[in-house]
Amino acid sequence: MKKFPSVLLIPFLLFTFFMFFVPIRATSSIVFTTLGRSLYCFDIFATLISPSSSQAELQLTDGVSVNYNGFFPSSPSSLISLFNLSSSSSRTNNIEGLIYVTERSGYSTIYLDIYPSSSSPSNRRETLELRTRLHFALLPEHDGLPSVSMKDRPSLSGDRLIFVSTHEPSHSPRQSWAAVYSTHLPTGSTTRLTPDDIADFSPAVSPSGRWTAVASSGERGWTGEVQELNTDIYVFKTSDGSARTLVVEHGGWPCWADDSTIYFHRKSSDEWWSVYRAALSTHGDAPLLISIERITPPGFHAFTPAVSAAAPGLIAVATRRASSQFRHIELIDLRDGNINAYIEVTRVISPNAHHFNPFFSPDARRIGYHRCRGSRNGGNPPLLLENLKSLKPETFSLFRIDGSFPSFSPDGRQIAYVNLPGVYVVNSDGSNPREVYNGNAFPTAWDWKRKGVIYTSNGPEFAQESTGVDIISITLNEDDDKAEPLIKKLTSAGKNNAFPSPSPDGKWVVFRSGRSGYKNLYVMDAVEGESAGIYQLTEGPWSDTMCNWSPDGEWIAFASDRDNPGSGSFSIYMIHPNGTGLRKVVHSGNGGRTNHPWFSPDSASLVFTSDYAGVSAEPISNPHHYQPYGEIFTVKIDGSEIKRLTHNSFEDGTPTWTPFFLEPTDVVESLQGVAHCRFDDCHWLSLQNRIKNVLNGTGC
Repeated sequence: MKKFPSVLLIPFLLFTFFMFFVPIRATSSIVFTTLGRSLYCFDIFATLISPSSSQAELQLTDGVSVNYNGFFPSSPSSLISLFNLSSSSSRTNNIEGLIYVTERSGYSTIYLDIYPSSSSPSNRRETLELRTRLHFALLPEHDGLPSVSMKDRPSLSGDRLIFVSTHEPSHSPRQSWAAVYSTHLPTGSTTRLTPDDIADFSPAVSPSGRWTAVASSGERGWTGEVQELNTDIYVFKTSDGSARTLVVEHGGWPCWADDSTIYFHRKSSDEWWSVYRAALSTHGDAPLLISIERITPPGFHAFTPAVSAAAPGLIAVATRRASSQFRHIELIDLRDGNINAYIEVTRVISPNAHHFNPFFSPDARRIGYHRCRGSRNGGNPPLLLENLKSLKPETFSLFRIDGSFPSFSPDGRQIAYVNLPGVYVVNSDGSNPREVYNGNAFPTAWDWKRKGVIYTSNGPEFAQESTGVDIISITLNEDDDKAEPLIKKLTSAGKNNAFPSPSPDGKWVVFRSGRSGYKNLYVMDAVEGESAGIYQLTEGPWSDTMCNWSPDGEWIAFASDRDNPGSGSFSIYMIHPNGTGLRKVVHSGNGGRTNHPWFSPDSASLVFTSDYAGVSAEPISNPHHYQPYGEIFTVKIDGSEIKRLTHNSFEDGTPTWTPFFLEPTDVVESLQGVAHCRFDDCHWLSLQNRIKNVLNGTGC
């Protein structure tokens, strides 16, 4: 084997570039991917509780970005005076309100819409065009930026908004940051109702406003669940979070029929998600459980229940039945004691779309929910570059890309990314996307010296050490973007060679390979590949992978399970290119994942994806995510100053960090008018239906 040089120094011109040509106002940009996020395009809809196929559902939100988890306030007219909205007396007496979560600002926040009542002569167009939308400033701004948080399932109790936020860190890795807060709307004063180092989800306020119920994982943290979080239901006083009491073991998504009756869902022992009813005594200082009764039988999934105090025997649920590929809203009418009285709501008016998280109007005449605003579940969206509010706008801008494994060309003018199968290149403003390789490839990295050269690996992802995967280089024709690129194979062993990253001097490529029987790191010639020389950088019975070479040439960062080989738990390590100086940078705790490190332009920090903050919402309340966790973080290379950049319940990953600052105004965004709905329901629900069909002999 060719001996690898002991020291690699970055050329002086590269330092000069960083020092003098990067704008002073901000030095860089971080771009990452979110699995499936650009396909949702959710809006809030509503329909009567007894719909017909001839009745069109009413779209309540305005078709901008992603809008979900709605709530109808019981006294919308009081909101007019609460926020000093100007309105005529006739309109004030004939208005409705909608509170919901929206992501239109690049981060999740809560909006209030005021619109004409659907029972008035007002039509749908007026509903969508009435300009009385109000944005709640729930959390105070800092230096002109909002406090970035993920907020879920908001509800209004009197003049207080109850919601979930993740803006306060947990003290332990893999402990969710999700906590319940109460904001006094007249003053903006916000109180945390969840105790420190406790994770609470899906809050619901009782009809009297005295009690709040939550699904809570308590102090045990998160251990990697991707289906059910194994939460329990706690009840506490809405005013201050006191009298916190465990009322139901194993339950989620609570809702109140009255101050002594809670409905909730859980995965039953027969593997069906089902809705249950709990009777409580809430007359004393602390609630007390009296009884629990299962409401929905085996044979189909029922979850995310909703109920109204105006019709406490009418339960709305989302279902997955064997007869449908889609999640639909149904009503269970218990008022005559018949638990088998089901009323289809969404299937008769929108049969080929998934519907999520139902909620009642105050009079229980209408049911609300969110679904994709597209007409069907299908279609490929255009490339999306979406700007998010950066926690450090003076340092970097933050963008989400509709693709995986993005990387920037050395001149900052182009981004390469993967959209399986295939490698694509797009201008850094999001324009002119084009395919440059049609094979199954991952990830991407540009050569620092040779113009138009991109490295990737061709073959199946998530494969074993012996799988046929090889490193290739793709050389673009810079003068003609329609010309066929030159493809060159750099490895020949076919033993899962992947994750190439070139050295800043353009001479070498580090990559991972399973050629020894284990996934370790190797370095080879950047132009000729392994035939011109190869050097084994790490060695051991574990997986070292996802490597990235620092811009100053001094370090190679990588993810490794060497702490517990084969466990699936990865930490981030760094090593010098000559094999010295191995050290751990960051770990997400026992069983945790910290992956896909990428160096900052000054080589002083890393951006990475991790489950460090656990899960931010009950996974079943969302579309399918292969990993309903994963946020983007930065950390200093000495392991200090871990900063969370994203707050959502999606899977964020594969970040890149470029020395070029992308102004949001310079990026072509495609947020409005896109209505693509190419996403799945939670896979475990579909799988369970198929298993039941096979066992019952009714399908295959």
